[in-house]
Amino acid sequence: MKKGLNKTVTCADGFKMSVQANANAYCSPRINNAERYTSCEVGYPSQAEDLILEYAEDRDHPTETVYGWVPSERISLVIAKHGGMIEGEVPPGVPELKA
Repeated sequence: MKKGLNKTVTCADGFKMSVQANANAYCSPRINNAERYTSCEVGYPSQAEDLILEYAEDRDHPTETVYGWVPSERISLVIAKHGGMIEGEVPPGVPELKA
C-alpha cells in the first residue's frame, strides 16, 4: 500500500508537474489506493500547458493552481509532448511514458 504523495513528474525538456490521486484529490475514483484512476489532479506545472488549461482552477495563473479531474490519457499526452518522464511518479491508470 502506497502512502504519501507521488513525487513530482519531471520531463526530458524540464517541464514539471505534480500528479496526484487519492481520497483528498480531484480525481476519479476519489479513493485511496485505487487499482486504476481515470482522472487525476495535476498541480502547479512549471509552465502553462494548453493540453490541460481547460481543467485549471485559476486559468489566469496557470503555474500557481491545481487542475481537477484531468483525464489520465491527457496527462500521458502532456508527458509525451515534453519528451517523456525522467523522474517522478504517476498514479495507476496513467501510462508511465519514460524518456
